[in-house]
Parts: sequence; structure tokens; C-alpha cells
Amino acid sequence: MGKKIVIVGGVAGGTAVAARIRRLDEMAQITIYERDAHVSISSCALPYYLSRTVSPASELVLMTPAQFKAQYHVDVVVNHAVTAIDPAHRTVQVTNQLTQELSTDTYDELFLATGAIPIRPSALAGSDAPQVFTLRNVADVTTFDDYLQAYRVTDVAVIGGGAIGVEATENLTKAGYRVTIIEQQAQVLATTLDSDLAQLVHKQLYDQHVDLRLGATAQRITPKTVELSDGTQVAAQAVFLALGVQPNTTLAQAAGIRLGTTGAIQVDQHYQTNQPHIYAVGDAIEVTNALTRQPQRLSLALPAQMEARRAADHLYGRLIRRRGVIGSQGLPVFDLRVAATGLTERDATAAHLAYRSALVIPSDKVPLMPQAHHLYFKVLFAPTTGEILGAQAVGKSDVDRQINVVAALIQHHATVEDLADLELVYQPTVSPVKSAVVMAGLVATNLLNGEYRQVDVRQVRQLVAAGATIIDVREPDEFAAGHLKGATNIPMSQFRDRLAEIPHDRPVYLHCATGKRSYNVTRALLNRGYPNVVNIAGSFDAICEVEFFHDQTTPRDPVVTAYHFDL
Repeated sequence: MGKKIVIVGGVAGGTAVAARIRRLDEMAQITIYERDAHVSISSCALPYYLSRTVSPASELVLMTPAQFKAQYHVDVVVNHAVTAIDPAHRTVQVTNQLTQELSTDTYDELFLATGAIPIRPSALAGSDAPQVFTLRNVADVTTFDDYLQAYRVTDVAVIGGGAIGVEATENLTKAGYRVTIIEQQAQVLATTLDSDLAQLVHKQLYDQHVDLRLGATAQRITPKTVELSDGTQVAAQAVFLALGVQPNTTLAQAAGIRLGTTGAIQVDQHYQTNQPHIYAVGDAIEVTNALTRQPQRLSLALPAQMEARRAADHLYGRLIRRRGVIGSQGLPVFDLRVAATGLTERDATAAHLAYRSALVIPSDKVPLMPQAHHLYFKVLFAPTTGEILGAQAVGKSDVDRQINVVAALIQHHATVEDLADLELVYQPTVSPVKSAVVMAGLVATNLLNGEYRQVDVRQVRQLVAAGATIIDVREPDEFAAGHLKGATNIPMSQFRDRLAEIPHDRPVYLHCATGKRSYNVTRALLNRGYPNVVNIAGSFDAICEVEFFHDQTTPRDPVVTAYHFDL
């Protein structure tokens, strides 16, 4: 008889361990213990039941215990929690969640895939009330949905503006509920996007009538409201907590398994814990960031599955290699698509890594094609070597395709010059000749080489307030339809005849619609001996996107006479 394998947890990591071991060892005796009623669920798809994008709820279950037994010869025991481990005797105590009956099982090798638990802060008054929900399994989402319907809820507060909070907001809105997002930081998706690209998401949420409360903390939940730190109240007959997760380490700690500096289970290069014959994978473990080389936690399905594969491979004597994680992720936000990989500006700053960035806004296909739209693409890179540190994309097309290219290059420590040299597929209905990835590589390489200067779009409001010299190189009809206050219109088609209007003795900031024309004028003026010209990254369209939400929701004057949007 082969090895006796016990796996604790039956979602992404646990089921992947079982499937890989079975492929390597037909004779292994494999048992998965899962405390919930279902195994192999699509956790990432749970919010989509709320809008019935996925329906019925049974579709969220990818494989039943009977199917596991028939296809993989794996014993899956649901509604049973492993509640204690005896590493010395290689036994586990198992509790039947329905009857509380105790039993004991033995193992040759034990795999912990205990996952993570949604945070429900005790300091938040009312967080344990019956109208307050979190999302971890199928029962959670069906119970939440049943409550919304049974109590005829009209207003839902989502506390937390990360990916799960935004996904829940979209699906609740599509289901007809009025939704308020309460986010204590200054932006949503703070671990995914920089503040400039996050403004596109803010506008999209605003356009979809989502009430977005940024920089506010929930203080108290009552039966019909959520009270905020600024003294205001949000109407809410139901509340969804999306405050992140914490690794489920209670079982591991009780067994003497060491935790890392992040509070997650510490594993070695083979995913082994400090206890012999016990491996750990998935959301409960501490991983290493491939760029910062620092420990971190990461709750994503693909890394969990790859960890499971490598751990099983090591058990069977196969050589494995851990490159570290980069955290590639994406999500839809109503009409937009968001994707990112690697470090954000906040990540780089926290890791004390210097960085520069390049923002480009090409079309997502040849502009003359129907339904062509802007694609906002940003790349972060090391200022001396040009090594790619991260990338973000927001648009209406499949932006994950662009980000996947960068993710592959980051894993090989490629530079922005490598981006510029890529030979990618071009077809008018799906991509311009120079894709966003290549365009970002070209711009970043120019900046790396010091060929011209560029100012961040987030600095434009300050420039306008200071009375800076700003030249709009768009055509007169574009300027008339909306422009920066105080800007002078000298179109690209006219600037060579109007050089006398462009000063030499102070900085001159140039913009067009997306940055392409103003870049060309900037280069031309540099060649003509104008040393103080600076291009505005993203130009007018990015300015409008970055400024709009706060213009509408705070008492400040816009810096534009009228907005222009392509997304």
C-alpha cells in the first residue's frame, strides 16, 4: 500500500494537493477533511451568485465528494473538521460538525490547506449582528442572499473597498440594491491600483450610482444604519464585511507549528513546516515576494494551486523551485476591466525601492474600428536599471492579456527595454499596431534614458493653482469643447509658426488628449533649443478621469472647463 495522506481543507490548495499526488502515486491512500458542506468550490465566483450571473448556487461547487472518489479515488469527508494534530504520533483528531462526534485518523504525511478567515472586527460595534455577513463559502453567500430577499432589503453597506468588496458591490447593484462602499483609505483597490488609475474605478462606481465613502471608518452598525467616524450615517438594512482575511492558523499553532513575521504559517523552500511530515500551502502560509524579497501573505487561487503542486512534487522526490510571488490579479468593475501585477507605488515605497512610472493611453484596437476605447496602462520600473517592478491596466477590453505579458517578463527580471522590443500580435479588431505593453516600454525607455521630462497627471491641479505655463497642443475644436483653466491653445499643427509664444525662461507644460501629440511637440521643442518643456503624462483625458470623482463629491472647483471621457 502507498503513503497515507491526510489533507486538511478542501478548496483550491487542498484539492490541488490531492489531484497532484494521485497523478504521481496511484497507490496512495488520500483523505481530505473539509469542515464545510462542500469541497472544491469556486471561491472567487461567490459574489456572482448575488446577481445570478452564476445560478443556481450548486454551480459554485466544482466537484462533489462522489466525483472525487470516482475520478481520483480520493476520500473527501465534508462537515468534518480536523481539530487537533499530534505530530509525535502522526495522528489527527476529527470532529463531525453535525454531531460533534470525535474520531482519530493517522497519516504518513499531512498537508494543511486551512485557508483564511474573513475579518470581523470585535471593535466594530454591531459587527456580530444578524444582518452582518462575510463571504467564505457557498452557505455564506446563500444565507446572505436569502436574508436580503426575506427582509426586503433595499440598502446594503459594503465595508471595505478591496477586490471582494468591489465585486460584491457590482453584483449587489446589478441585483437592484442601493449600495454604499465604506473604505477607510483614500481609494478603492488600494492593493491593486495606484491612486491615479483608481480614479477611473471611482468614476465608474459613481456612474453606476454607488455611494462611495472614502477616508471614512465604520464605527457602529445598527439595525438600519452604519455610523461613520465623521459623524454621518449610511442607510443599510444589511451589511457586508469585506475587510480582508487573516490566515487560519489556530490548528497549526496548537500543534507547535511556527508562524512567520506576517502571522501566517512559516514554510521552507519545500513548503514543509517545522514539524516533520507536515506541509502547508495556500492562503494560510507566508510566501516571499519575488521583487522585494520580503515575506508577505497572498490570498489568490493560482498561487495556492501551484504551491500545492510543488509541495506534492517534493514529497515524491521531484526537484522544485520557488521563484516567489508577484500577485497578478484582475476583476471587472461594471463596464471596466482592471488587472495588475507586481508592485504598486505603495508597495515599492513600503519596501524602500526607488521607482519611476510611465502612463500611456493607447486605443485598445485600431481607433477606426467600432467600439475602440482608451486603454490606461501604467508600468513601474527601477530608475537606474529599468527592471520592471509592476504594471496596471484599466479599460473596456481584456486588459488581463496585456498584464499577463508583463507578469511573464517580471518573473524573468526583464527591463522596460524588453517591453519595447516585444513582437506581439497585431490585428485591427483586437489591437493597435503598437500594443499598450510595447507603447509603455517605449515611453519608459525614453524616460529611463533621460530623453525628455514628464510630469505625473496627479500634479496638474497644483500646476494650475500655481499659474504654471500650460500649452494645449490639441486642435481648436478640441480645446473649445473643454480645456484646462489657464491653458493656452497652440495646436501641434501650428506650433512651428507660433514659437514666439512659447517661453524659454520657465517650465512649459505640454498636453494633448492622451500624451502622444504633446510628446512629439516636446521632442520637437527640445530639438529647437527649448530646455524647459515638460510633457504631462496621460494629458487631458487622464486629467479628466483623475479629477472627476473628487470634483463631484468634494467642495472644490474643477481645473477643467468641461470633461472629456472615452471610458
